[in-house]
Amino acid sequence: MAAAGAVPALPRVCRQAWEPVLARARCAVVFLDAAAAEALHWAGGGAGELLAAGALAVRPLLSNEGPAGAERAVFVLSGPLRGGAAAAVRAVLGAGGVRRCALLCGEAEGGGPGELEETLRRWMGEGGRAEVLPRGPPLLAPLSTELGLLPVLAGLVPPPICPRPGGPAEPGLGALPAALRDAVRGLVAELDALFGAMGLREECFAVGALSRMLAAELAGFAPARNRRRAAANRASVVFVDRTLDLAGAVGHHGDNLAEKILSVLPKLPGHKTDVMVNMVELTALQTPDEACSIIAPGCLAQPNSPAAKALWESFMNLKQKEAVMEARRHLVEAASRENLPIKMSMGRVTPEQLSSYIQLFKNNFKALENHCGLLQLVLAAVQTLKHPQISKWDNFLAFERLLLQTIGETEMPSVLNQLLPMIKSYSERMQDDYTCEDFLILLVYMYSVVGEIKNGEELDKAEEEVKKALVKAICDEPELSPLLQKITVLADSLPRNSMKYL
Repeated sequence: MAAAGAVPALPRVCRQAWEPVLARARCAVVFLDAAAAEALHWAGGGAGELLAAGALAVRPLLSNEGPAGAERAVFVLSGPLRGGAAAAVRAVLGAGGVRRCALLCGEAEGGGPGELEETLRRWMGEGGRAEVLPRGPPLLAPLSTELGLLPVLAGLVPPPICPRPGGPAEPGLGALPAALRDAVRGLVAELDALFGAMGLREECFAVGALSRMLAAELAGFAPARNRRRAAANRASVVFVDRTLDLAGAVGHHGDNLAEKILSVLPKLPGHKTDVMVNMVELTALQTPDEACSIIAPGCLAQPNSPAAKALWESFMNLKQKEAVMEARRHLVEAASRENLPIKMSMGRVTPEQLSSYIQLFKNNFKALENHCGLLQLVLAAVQTLKHPQISKWDNFLAFERLLLQTIGETEMPSVLNQLLPMIKSYSERMQDDYTCEDFLILLVYMYSVVGEIKNGEELDKAEEEVKKALVKAICDEPELSPLLQKITVLADSLPRNSMKYL
């Protein structure tokens, strides 16, 4: 998105979305859905920010927990008040005790703020007071100064859109399933709110069927038309269907530390955009597995630490070699400010060297407190670079580069025949061998970059051999991963003649 004029910075816009909630958190129990909690995690420091504003407690919305005697409740929903979210809010208010509540939610359906307030009052019972907070910017997770994600729509994937005989060349929004239509309309409302907060008048371009629908909906959205008349800044917005870049999504780009960290380290529970960083190294405890269960994990989101935010930007935007040098520089500066006995060394930065610098902070509680955010980021880098999956990452990258060269010189059957001996069952695999999921990723990458494929008997035979080898490997797995479970359930639900497309 390119814009002209004085446009507010993305992190500031994301922070603005939480100001009405923080203003009403005092003496209240705050309930968040998962996507809202993830957005706050990146934009404002998580639950600690609400507690600092005076909240009595912060709870997940679908936890079946009541307000614990509090008379005030604040609900933050990343989407509209409907379905499971509406049932959870109603359960809290119907339990009794809450006399005042405030609600921040997505686009209202079936009525405006007045109707929603009346609904909340009805759920509280006689004497209850309700307030629907004015709609501001969407609940974005700002991963950097230039990248914001919308956790509530993380699962929005364009479906295959096939024109019906005798129908238009490209179906409209009405041809989509109801849930997908709602998701598109919700995204339009979120984009309008974001552009409104940034004072933008957009000109839209779209690549892909769903993106064209989205751009058309935004162009015809009544609040957006009013906003564009008064907007002071211009912007060009490009919508691209994510299914048009599957090679980019499954490929390994090799020289970006942030990508490796997000891919290798385990996900933070309940989050799609952050990871767990093992913090045992900074404690007086030993490092057995049971110690990890008592020490809370670190994470990447450090909105209240300027040094950590700057280092994370380096991880995202610099090459890996430059990023780890930045990690060393930040550690040296932090240690110098704390008068720690650091010995600066030149040359190549290794994970072991970074670990030795981190150890200087270990028994200095004041230094740990002052630089906790920075230390979590450096630990994430160290644990990623030492992770056994990194060698497999490099193998992926080398294979993808070789594949690109091979595809330009040989036909697809030859490429598949080269892949076949590498498919091994669980009992035959070594640590560096590819798993079944790895091969599915490679196949998606191959078919995404190869372009037009010539059908024929040779291709059919090669594909059939690969399918047999993969099916055997999957059947030999002692326990299927969640992804393989989804795929096998999907395969069972398809007609028999559809199996050739899997």
